[in-house]
Amino acid sequence: MGEFYLSNKTVPFERFDEHRNSCSGPVFILASGPSTKAFALEQYGQYPMMAVNGSICRFTSAGMAPDYYLCDDSSFVRNRLPMMLQAVERARHLLLSLRVIETLLGTVPDALEGRSVFRLERAGRCDAAHRHLSPRQFARLSRDDGDIECNYSWLRQKPNRIGFSRNLGKGYFNARTAPYGAIQLAYHLGFNQVFLVGLELSSAAGRFYEREEEAVPSRLDGDFEEYILPSFQLLAERVIKPQFQVYNLTGKSRLPERLIPKVDRDQLDALLARA
Repeated sequence: MGEFYLSNKTVPFERFDEHRNSCSGPVFILASGPSTKAFALEQYGQYPMMAVNGSICRFTSAGMAPDYYLCDDSSFVRNRLPMMLQAVERARHLLLSLRVIETLLGTVPDALEGRSVFRLERAGRCDAAHRHLSPRQFARLSRDDGDIECNYSWLRQKPNRIGFSRNLGKGYFNARTAPYGAIQLAYHLGFNQVFLVGLELSSAAGRFYEREEEAVPSRLDGDFEEYILPSFQLLAERVIKPQFQVYNLTGKSRLPERLIPKVDRDQLDALLARA
């Protein structure tokens, strides 16, 4: 365990290196697209599960607890505090960015007491001592690092933000969509078969837990071509191997099947039977 300080409060946090390769086999990642609501979560409850942002609601409705919950969006805490508190109460491990932690504790000061918390850091933003990195510094430090896959640039930040981290102790790439961070967590922990649920990746499709009149605006459409698609392209080309597979259970996903293969319920069961 380690700790960091927020105002007058000390927050203990878990160390990523102590959990690296501590898991194996399949894991499910639940996103917030509408197909998450129809997914037969209860029938796969024996497998490890990850929730991101509002997908925690699906676990709450099923009376289940995800093993991991990831959130790096402080606006989610401001807009959906009850959901955030559901995650804090239910998830066995919380992976939260510093801004999420600050926003949460600014509203509910004791929310994280007694909880297992990992502090999420974005790759390329700072070094191990939390000093700011320029694009040139990041490229020099990480270019030959086997834990980091990235479209490096010596001069510009944007290419450095398309990547994949095999070791979350060195940061992660968020790709402007939380499930992508969860895939990196799955790799870090040692899972070798990842199943994605509710990955429509469309603003028009909406989130399964929102009614139209209360929906928070989504940036998915604006981010898809610039960040989301290139990130999954990199994942498909440089990370997915026979020993690490990713499958999409979302039939109407915007993500091309040439990058992440889509599987139906029967194919899912067959894959799990061979795992």
